[in-house]
Amino acid sequence: MKRFTLVGLVAVTGLMAGAEVLDRPSGIKIGERMTLQPSVAISATYDSNVDPYISSGNSRNRKKDDFFWAISPALRLLYEAESWSLNLSAYYNFRQYFNNCHQNLNQHNYGEDLRWNWSNSVGAEKGWTVLLGQGFRQITMADDMMEGAGSYNGDSRQLHFEGAVQRRFNEYLHADLNASYYWLDYDDDAKNGSSFYGWDRVLVGAEAGFAPSKWTDFIVNACYQYFDQDNAKGTSYANSSDGFAVQAGLASYMTERISYRVLAGWSRFKYAKSSDAENGFVYTVSGNWKIGETWNTMLLATSYYQPSERQYASRSRVDSVSWGIAKQLVRGKLRTTFDLRYRRETNEYISNSAYDYTLDIWTGRLGVDYAFCRFLSAFAYGEYQNSSNSEASKRSGAYDYDRWRVTLGLRLTY
Repeated sequence: MKRFTLVGLVAVTGLMAGAEVLDRPSGIKIGERMTLQPSVAISATYDSNVDPYISSGNSRNRKKDDFFWAISPALRLLYEAESWSLNLSAYYNFRQYFNNCHQNLNQHNYGEDLRWNWSNSVGAEKGWTVLLGQGFRQITMADDMMEGAGSYNGDSRQLHFEGAVQRRFNEYLHADLNASYYWLDYDDDAKNGSSFYGWDRVLVGAEAGFAPSKWTDFIVNACYQYFDQDNAKGTSYANSSDGFAVQAGLASYMTERISYRVLAGWSRFKYAKSSDAENGFVYTVSGNWKIGETWNTMLLATSYYQPSERQYASRSRVDSVSWGIAKQLVRGKLRTTFDLRYRRETNEYISNSAYDYTLDIWTGRLGVDYAFCRFLSAFAYGEYQNSSNSEASKRSGAYDYDRWRVTLGLRLTY
């Protein structure tokens, strides 16, 4: 039936195939409820465009390529009680470039994600469900291009807290409240070819649903968000921006194998307390189709308004579509994935239309993972990204570049 708004958005960020035939590592058991799963990966990557913001411009001939190697230990902790569960994942990553001229890009990256879930409701039964989450990531230009596409490959830090409470009144009616805090901070030192702008964002939302059957769940939700952004500080513009969105639609199952969530509505966003507010159509679409026992595909599409992370004193509308498919072969030993992401930014300068522009970013990845045994696997990824600025031929051509990478590595998991 109905899933949490927050849970649904988190779920579509990962893509896994169906049943695993191969006996995979189950981790270190501590008692009956706790599991620890450590892993470590070592890899080598060729990057055709190490710093895309140095190479972007009227000519793409300025881009420089290089190799880098990386070592990445990680740990996952899972605790499952009768009515609640705790999931913690943490990683550390060090990257070293081969070319001396890129040594300033070497990074010690790390991050963690914590999830706690409690529920006294099973299926469509009456009861409560609570979800709390927290996470931190440090991202650089060498990070995964699929996951880092929203941070423009610049060095940044991201911190977020989120929570949701759902009440199921009976098998037909449910409602929930959710709130989140998100902090984005860019490291604008000399190694980045451009300035980027972060912010603090607070979001609160509510949702109600009516499910007359297993196959239909009518949803109405609304949210309000408040920004305190960097790209207005020290100027004549106010630091704060805010806006709201109201959407309605369906979220349930189409068949036993296909689940979906489709919402559409209206948003109003006021940048830097300007009297000229932006109004527009917004949408949220997600879906999961388990095609077969070894096939799975997922889709996510969303749109929203925010301050520009690239342009001084500008607001942006973002439209993003992500699609992925996974397949298991050779009795579960071989996993293949294909991911495709499209992101469009419509940037509007608040007082001078001469600086308006549209940015289109395409990112694709093909991945292969082969398990030699329960504990050791090899992986390979090919990634490509193309960023196109609508004003590239009229101005400096900033953010107009392409980039591809190939990664080979080994992973040891207990």
